[in-house]
Amino acid sequence: MRRTFPTALGGGRASPPRPIARAPHFQRSCHRQQQECCTMEAAEIASVIKYHEATKHSLTRYARGPRGLDWINQPDPFRRYQGAQLAPLDHLPPDEQGKEDTPLSYPSVFKLAVAPRPVTKRTLSQLLYDSLALSAWKSAGGSTWSLRVNPSSGNLHPTEGYIISGPVTGVCDSPFIAHYAPKEHALEIRAQMPPSTWKELSMDFPPGSFFVGLSSIFWREAWKYGERAFRYCNHDVGHAIGTVAIAAATLGWKTKLVDSWSSSDLRLLLGLPRDDASASDSSDVAKGHFPELENEHGDCVMLLFPSDKAVPSNWSPSTELVCQLSKLAWNGKPNSLSREHVRWEIIYRAAQAAKKPALAESLSTGCMEASREQTSRETCFRQFASSYGRATIRHVVRTRRSAVSMDGQYGMQRDAFYQILLKTMPCLGTHKQLPFSSLPWEAEVSMALFVHRVAEMKQGLYLLVRNPLHEEDYRADLRQDFVWEKPAGCPSELPLYLLARGDCRSIAERLSCHQDIAGDGCFSLGMVARFEDSLKEHGAWMYPRLFWEAGLLGQLLYLEAHAVGISATGIGCYFDDSVHQVLGIKDRKFQSLYHFTIGVPVLDTRISSLPAYPSTKSKTN
Repeated sequence: MRRTFPTALGGGRASPPRPIARAPHFQRSCHRQQQECCTMEAAEIASVIKYHEATKHSLTRYARGPRGLDWINQPDPFRRYQGAQLAPLDHLPPDEQGKEDTPLSYPSVFKLAVAPRPVTKRTLSQLLYDSLALSAWKSAGGSTWSLRVNPSSGNLHPTEGYIISGPVTGVCDSPFIAHYAPKEHALEIRAQMPPSTWKELSMDFPPGSFFVGLSSIFWREAWKYGERAFRYCNHDVGHAIGTVAIAAATLGWKTKLVDSWSSSDLRLLLGLPRDDASASDSSDVAKGHFPELENEHGDCVMLLFPSDKAVPSNWSPSTELVCQLSKLAWNGKPNSLSREHVRWEIIYRAAQAAKKPALAESLSTGCMEASREQTSRETCFRQFASSYGRATIRHVVRTRRSAVSMDGQYGMQRDAFYQILLKTMPCLGTHKQLPFSSLPWEAEVSMALFVHRVAEMKQGLYLLVRNPLHEEDYRADLRQDFVWEKPAGCPSELPLYLLARGDCRSIAERLSCHQDIAGDGCFSLGMVARFEDSLKEHGAWMYPRLFWEAGLLGQLLYLEAHAVGISATGIGCYFDDSVHQVLGIKDRKFQSLYHFTIGVPVLDTRISSLPAYPSTKSKTN
């Protein structure tokens, strides 16, 4: 394998995307509207590709960012809506489900065998406690900072969470939309819906259903990372989708991303202001007081519903529902996060281009539901069950940490390695696995793995093809001298291939911005997405969703590593086109979106840990 890499590769030309189907009254008008729509789609795709290319790191230049950290203007990590009614939630035991609950082992949750629980203050508290809440406070050198259950690049947490539900005793007596305040572990009631509005929203779903919404504040990431922040915010959306989906499963609820909401309608559902930041004609980079940069950008809404029920696959919000949402009265004023800001215009142009239009298609997947196919999955779980310890799911999700460094010495067992990779597959047989069952599209992300220290595994570069429909394209597009060998002991359900043998530690480190941690773990990886064709098939709005899938995959890797007794960390800094050069990628058909490493951590003894909620005892009101 070559150890030197060119700094730039040629880019492919984008062919015109297919037009969105419309039904106007006159043929001439129809043709004109199709042309206009096609032209707009092409411009939006070109805009997100321009962002993607401009924010690549290379061996000769990094994507633009601040030259130093402006600590005076570090964004407040906690959004509050001042003046909104605050509904405190129950504080729960940190390491188990509670005296009235049977503690769930980590692997048991993935078998979807938990009986559905009703939606109550207690279960909402548990959902948020195990998904978006604080997990600990850390202290060192006179500084104290919080950690959360959901991972975030740089621990900056651009992601905000919302609950949209019918009445819940002890929270709100009427249907409501609430913002989650993780520092207080409480819900801020932003709006109370008329019963007719909640009926219009929920009537097509089974009783006991409700929604979780996610939004992003780009400024929180841009403060540290500059123009690359849009990528990292969308990684964090994927992390949060994963934490919500797994926490919901412990309560017997399934999670589905309801991707039929347009960006404008989602803004109405979450009570967010217009995206004024995206309408500016200002210079590429500007510093000053730009309060609009603290606005939240609506990302997605997830349906949570009893696991023994079915839901419609093609639901979309009605015109009447959107009209009713536009008339809601909203409570609370968002707090200020910084006194001054730096505006990276390219972020807001990309976000504007990636908005989902009202007439965009809804994505769907061909995998069956869990009850139809269990055999393949159960066989794999029994084969590698010994890879897991006795930790409960709460212990795993709440003690998950991002490793800062790894020891570079110890390895892992092959069975544990295979078990982790099996869990990253979106489907086993015809069953779509948790948490990937939350996504309404077929897998677009595969993994190129640098295996360093796995017992009975040859060192080298491997590829895990997470969607079998993509294998032919990978074989055709990657380097033709790759060997494509199935490794010894690999389960038949796992499409893992050895591409090239050899010690890849220094290569992995160099590709990940010269970071030792990429070579010091048991293995590291790059998440490679089917890129340009995906944008052409769906539109520019698919761009953030590719990062969501990568972030969701990253969250699963975090939990799997901790469940088998080691650790992990996501790596957002890597040399994009150098990765492509190693793989033989010569155009934009495939692109690397996220890197990761898994191994034995080195703990920093200078840092002490404090409870997430030290002023409260575990209690249920």
